[in-house]
Amino acid sequence: MTTTRPFGFWTATALVVGGMIGSGIFMMPAALAPFGWTGTLAWVVSIAGALSIAYTIGRLAQELPQANGAVAIAGAELGELAGVLIGWSYWVSIWCANAAIAIAAASYLAAVIPVLGATPARGALTAVALLWLLTLLNLAGARRAGQFQVLTTILKLVPLIAVVVIAAWLGTRGEAQLPPLPAAGTLLGGFATAVTLTLFPLVGFEAAGVAAERVRDPARNVMRASMAGTLVTGLLYILVCSAIVLLLPVATVTQSSAPFALFVGQFWGTGASNVIALFAAIAAIGALNGWVLLQGEVPLGMARAGLLPAWFGRVSRADVPVRVLLLSSGLASALILTTSSPTLGGVFQFLALLTTCACLWFYLAMCVAALRRRVAIPAALVGIGFALFAVWGAGWEASGLSLLLVASAVPLYLLRPRAVVKPQLA
Repeated sequence: MTTTRPFGFWTATALVVGGMIGSGIFMMPAALAPFGWTGTLAWVVSIAGALSIAYTIGRLAQELPQANGAVAIAGAELGELAGVLIGWSYWVSIWCANAAIAIAAASYLAAVIPVLGATPARGALTAVALLWLLTLLNLAGARRAGQFQVLTTILKLVPLIAVVVIAAWLGTRGEAQLPPLPAAGTLLGGFATAVTLTLFPLVGFEAAGVAAERVRDPARNVMRASMAGTLVTGLLYILVCSAIVLLLPVATVTQSSAPFALFVGQFWGTGASNVIALFAAIAAIGALNGWVLLQGEVPLGMARAGLLPAWFGRVSRADVPVRVLLLSSGLASALILTTSSPTLGGVFQFLALLTTCACLWFYLAMCVAALRRRVAIPAALVGIGFALFAVWGAGWEASGLSLLLVASAVPLYLLRPRAVVKPQLA
């Protein structure tokens, strides 16, 4: 018999960690290298902000354990229009992120198997193939996707652990030469931008809350999985990213397209560098699996809450939103194919920034919903301040475009059902 709540604590935590540890962290040292110690401080602020929002979402899940996920909670507390706009923004951010992660995964695989990325078109086709393989896995049901997530979460920790081991080894031998702390007046230079950059690899901490409909005992497990996954991953991020940024020359890290492989290769040789590149590809594929799962869950939860037309609420006999999965992966595939060019690295960075901005509106909505319900008020206030600061740090171009994408959901609001729909078989 198929259960509609196949995720226990460990699978829900794997979903959180798997969604966070993807392509973002493996590219982040190169982006943060110019910031030096300021980047380390930015990590602390971003992790604190993410934990505040994760706690807020977890408390809302405890208050409303029967809700169809966090997006449905936002709609219930803030009104139908706000629910549609925020949910649509979050869904757009997911399939945009999937396009970026698939591109990164293909790039990492090409570092090990060069023929896969011999031309930009071949690299794009590899990315599309990875996306659809994981879409097929999710079409088989949430349970199989969750089991795959646990496996890839374990494997993807290898590159991060390797960096920690090397850093600890250098420390015990007295060979770790850290740069001096900057003067107090320069420490905060570019701080807002650094905070926004460090937030991108943390996006995904809300995964258990968004997929709460699939989590057993959500009042207990959503909170535990969200807090544990965010804290453990955040601390690991500080260690590995700071080690690479602070122990290697700034110019070398900034110019590297694979800073983790660069760091490991510097101390353990080329063979180890290639192994790390392979595990980085596994990390990106694991993250892609988690986000492919969520790209179906978000519109499904909204449709079941009556916030989207019934078309989005149709599921297969395995309770899988087949139509929405196919639509989302189709849009992500189109984005990949239309951006296949020699500047895919720049495309990835733009998509990452856009993804982060779109998520920030969702985070703001959840915190405001908590205030309206008088739940986790201190954490919600911290989350609102952090999200607004991150939006400012992202710049007007990315935040403005994300607002336009939010507004594109208005026609769907006008087509919404007048009553909550029940799940229908496709």
